[in-house]
Amino acid sequence: MKKALFASTALVLSAGIAAADVTISGYGRTAVDYQEGRDTEAQMSARVRMNVHATTSTDQGVDFGARLRLQWDQGDAGIDSIAPGQIYVTASGFTVAVGNVGTAYDNAGLLYESEVGLISRSFANTGEFYAYSSKAYGSAAFVDTCDVEEPEVDCGIIAENQTRNRLGASVEYAVDALTARFSYVDPDQTTGTGSEELSVSVDYDWNQFALSAAAVKDGAGLDGNDLFFVGAYYTLAGTDNGVGLNYSDNGSYTDGDDFVDNGKTLVLYGDYVVAPLTTLSAYIANNDADGNESDNAFGIGARYDLGGAYLAGSLERGYDEDVRGDFGVRFDF
Repeated sequence: MKKALFASTALVLSAGIAAADVTISGYGRTAVDYQEGRDTEAQMSARVRMNVHATTSTDQGVDFGARLRLQWDQGDAGIDSIAPGQIYVTASGFTVAVGNVGTAYDNAGLLYESEVGLISRSFANTGEFYAYSSKAYGSAAFVDTCDVEEPEVDCGIIAENQTRNRLGASVEYAVDALTARFSYVDPDQTTGTGSEELSVSVDYDWNQFALSAAAVKDGAGLDGNDLFFVGAYYTLAGTDNGVGLNYSDNGSYTDGDDFVDNGKTLVLYGDYVVAPLTTLSAYIANNDADGNESDNAFGIGARYDLGGAYLAGSLERGYDEDVRGDFGVRFDF
């Protein structure tokens, strides 16, 4: 990703961090988003994302860093656009982070590879688990019921306050073709509300094969919500064409009096360069969750590289048999 370097700005702002580098990267995108059955089926979607990284190195070769994300999506209130921060240290192939961390399960290398279109979506992605939060911590998925002594207290406010005290920690080790991760998330370190999420993942590249596996216990702080994932992707030698196969158990949990089972998903997907600068992507997924109108979903997408930006679009049909699609432009910086 092309980055803009703002080290000179950092020097002006603070002589105390004169040895530090501050970089800003991100992207902007806008698209027409169509979803069948929505009150207004065709809407404009827009996003601006900016990642701010500040790093410095010690004389011993240890790198320290901090990360902050600002992300606005069409319809957001401004205060929602600032994500909680992350602090990390890197040395000898290890990266240890605290705060708003990318979890091991969410960072599994092939988990989202079936996504298509400009908005990058796939009906193969299901299940509930913690991930790096691009915005302010919102409502708490781990709060299933409002169990408070004072019935006049607003349960929504309690849930919001609890999420502000969410704590994450992660460890990643990368050597050659192997990357291993572990993460821990406490939904509320001040009160102990909710179950602590633990996740692990491993990625390995071997010749033209990419292999990925991950597991999470008590995903999203929901007791008993255990998920796992395995995937493989094969790239044809000398090309950008490839095919992948992913399988996931998307977990289950009890929500009040309701039992929620997200089922198991098998997805076959692939990418094919049909012409210079033009790539087609497609997938077909099967999910056995109760309540599906159909156990099969599928999607197809196309991308055209403009050089510094790209056009992309997609058309999908979900398990509810409704159709969604998008078309628009994105540029990275």
